[in-house]
Amino acid sequence: MPVTAPVRRGLRRLLTVFALLPLIVLLARQLPKLPYAPLLAFYGFAVLTATVAVFYLAYARYVDPAEAPAQHRHAAGFPPLPPSPTVSLLVAVKDEADGIEACVRSMTGSLHRPLQVIVVDDGSTDGTAEVLDRLAAELPVTVLHLPRNVGKKRALVHAARHATGEVLAFTDSDCVLAPDAVGRCVEALLRRGDLGAVSGHARALNPDESLLSRVQDVWYEGQFRVSKAAEASFGAVTCVSGPLAVFRREAVLNYLPAWAADRFLGGEFRFATDRQLTGYVLGQRWIGDRLKRRFADSPFVRDEDHPPRAWRVGYVRSAKVWTTVPARLRPFLRQQTRWKKSYVRNLFFTGTFMWRRGPGPAALYYGHALWVALAPAMAFSHLVWAPLRGWWAVPLLYLCGVLLKGTAWGLAYRLDNPGDPRWAYRPLMSVLSATVLSWLLPWSVGTIRRGVWSRSTV
Repeated sequence: MPVTAPVRRGLRRLLTVFALLPLIVLLARQLPKLPYAPLLAFYGFAVLTATVAVFYLAYARYVDPAEAPAQHRHAAGFPPLPPSPTVSLLVAVKDEADGIEACVRSMTGSLHRPLQVIVVDDGSTDGTAEVLDRLAAELPVTVLHLPRNVGKKRALVHAARHATGEVLAFTDSDCVLAPDAVGRCVEALLRRGDLGAVSGHARALNPDESLLSRVQDVWYEGQFRVSKAAEASFGAVTCVSGPLAVFRREAVLNYLPAWAADRFLGGEFRFATDRQLTGYVLGQRWIGDRLKRRFADSPFVRDEDHPPRAWRVGYVRSAKVWTTVPARLRPFLRQQTRWKKSYVRNLFFTGTFMWRRGPGPAALYYGHALWVALAPAMAFSHLVWAPLRGWWAVPLLYLCGVLLKGTAWGLAYRLDNPGDPRWAYRPLMSVLSATVLSWLLPWSVGTIRRGVWSRSTV
């Protein structure tokens, strides 16, 4: 007798709880002590509780929407896609003559058809324009040259003016797409009619370049397979990431001018925040009409007026893409600083409506925001203040807790990648986050008005 889908889901949830049992037991043993514990102990308890919850959601509730049974909701106001929608695949590039050819060839090599590939050169000065013109003579790709640098967001919005597809897909200029990646994302949109956007699954393109790149490769796997999967179980992925971001045209087109002209703290925010673009899909029921009125004269609004809808945002684990990660510490820290600036800016946007998405998405979003905000204070308290007071056991216990959490993530990697010994790198990322990256938050806040977009990894 074949095993039914409900039975499979039940077994998967039971196995997930069994795998998490050691952490659950640890938490249960600490719970009676909390009324008598210092504030720092509450922090550790909360972090482990959140870790257990996220793992449960990712492994017990998440289902790849490209492989799930069709769940169309057109009757509820979600317009159907055609059976074979045209995809407009866009990328912006600046000064990447050495790497852009691999990216463009992977884009045109996508198996999905019909496909429109648009590459916009954002004022490159290193020979990128000549590489693109050579590729345009050989491949089915439209190349747009901007006379001066306008920033990644404005460059992509310029490219979107030429996009004709029912689906708009974006990638980064340092990425290589699997041939079926775009098709898997489209399949997810077809199977689930209320999905307005989906993220692909990214890994490092250059994992063997250095120890740091190997650590990031394992970290990327967890950030997508666990973190995005947990959010996707509620249909509320908060960042459709740049390596492969796929949107229904109706869900995002009207908000591209708002994205291009985004301002923060009195000035233009030039970073091309993937979180901000995702936020327009997540929150358009509450902010959509106001933004459309503000940019009513834009052709993106004037020529196509799509009503705000209660779109879900998902994650397609089977849509593989590889991105070049920084192999040296200095460019890695620059990248992380840029990401933290984008996160802080988006907190003041998505944070204003995320509570409306329901208790599950709200708990994940605001819980993570609280953890990010407290991380520098906790690092200072455990690693600086405690030793100054002579409490030398505190930093050791703190690092042991960090390693415990990192080991749990490493074991999750090993579960998804059996036989791959790189799972042991994951605890290193946890230590790096606690001892180095946490300090970048106050620095990012203090310098949030600085910066231009750059993809340099050297």
